[in-house]
Amino acid sequence: MSMNNAAKNIVAAVATAHAPQLFTYPPDENPAQLDATIAAMRQLGDLLDETRPEAILFLGSDHLETFSLTCVPAFAIVAGSRARAEFAGRSYDLPIHREMAEDILNRLVQAGFDLAYSEDALLGHTFAVPFEFVIAGRQIPVIPFHTNVYLPPLPSPQRCAALGAEIARIVATRNERVAIIASGGMSHYPGTERYPHPEFDFDYWLISELERGNINALLEMTSVQLDEVGNTELLNWATMFGALGSCRGELLQYTPTWHHGHAVMRFLPERAKAAATPPPREPYQFRNRGFEFYRHPQADGYKLNKFMFELRTNAVLRRRLLRDVDDITSEWQFNATERDALRTMIQVGELKTISDSVAPLVKAGAHPLQALMSLHVLHGEKKKIAATEVRERKD
Repeated sequence: MSMNNAAKNIVAAVATAHAPQLFTYPPDENPAQLDATIAAMRQLGDLLDETRPEAILFLGSDHLETFSLTCVPAFAIVAGSRARAEFAGRSYDLPIHREMAEDILNRLVQAGFDLAYSEDALLGHTFAVPFEFVIAGRQIPVIPFHTNVYLPPLPSPQRCAALGAEIARIVATRNERVAIIASGGMSHYPGTERYPHPEFDFDYWLISELERGNINALLEMTSVQLDEVGNTELLNWATMFGALGSCRGELLQYTPTWHHGHAVMRFLPERAKAAATPPPREPYQFRNRGFEFYRHPQADGYKLNKFMFELRTNAVLRRRLLRDVDDITSEWQFNATERDALRTMIQVGELKTISDSVAPLVKAGAHPLQALMSLHVLHGEKKKIAATEVRERKD
């Protein structure tokens, strides 16, 4: 795939991790590793100053924070006036380039891409973390774009690339200078038994291919293969590559934490490399066993997953659960397995890591990522309650 001639108005293109730990600095993380990732993300912010984009196409995804099993679009665009994101007590309210967002929406549908859209979807940490460390207060209008990367069936890398190519054609007919931020990556398996064992070998192999300009190394994969290596978030990168065509990537930072490979790369504008490109690595060998980690939940798990989503977004429900779990389980008419899982859930924070509390919920039918995200929020609620009780005792 050669450089896309339609990409002439795209002045910058970058990819970045968005790990929530970059906000929370939990005790099981190495602070120096988090600092290194943030420093690399800030370099991407400097690139925005250099290239002066008039709009940022922000390619993100959802960790079941914005969308739930009530409705999960393959692709969606936020085409309102403001981009609002919240996570870990921080909130963001950025301007949207509404006219361009609506133009992209209308013309993508005309081109055969059936997009969902929202005026006011509340975005999660996929957006919030780069909003903080890359955009970092710069008043550049954004266009938030969502791709489903965790609830199969997923779009393929090829479909994402085709969508990106069409977006580039639309942008080329306009006058604005546009930057692309692809949020996500690399290997991690939050909420699953593989969480402490990322596929670092895959990450190193793919990075080396992208440094050589071989974007087809990603685009020729399947979404099932991306699930195998903990990299379904790279579908956002596939959309970016569809818009750009072939280009050499430059790795700014790769950090192998105990559960996640943080990658920060720049693709446009290209610049001379300080060192020669290393020789290619041996191709990664996939097992191709089908979706192993983020399968679509079974139908009988719908009620539990809906509760997990409500719990994540409703502080009153969280406090009710912590105060009287039996009252909640009776109200929702949960079965015995679900009741036991929720009783375990309210003990979050008593084990070594929050992720250690996921297994009973997954066994009861919860999507592993939905369970993990809900546990993080419930743990935060417990800490708030404890802090309030300490203040009241002092008073």
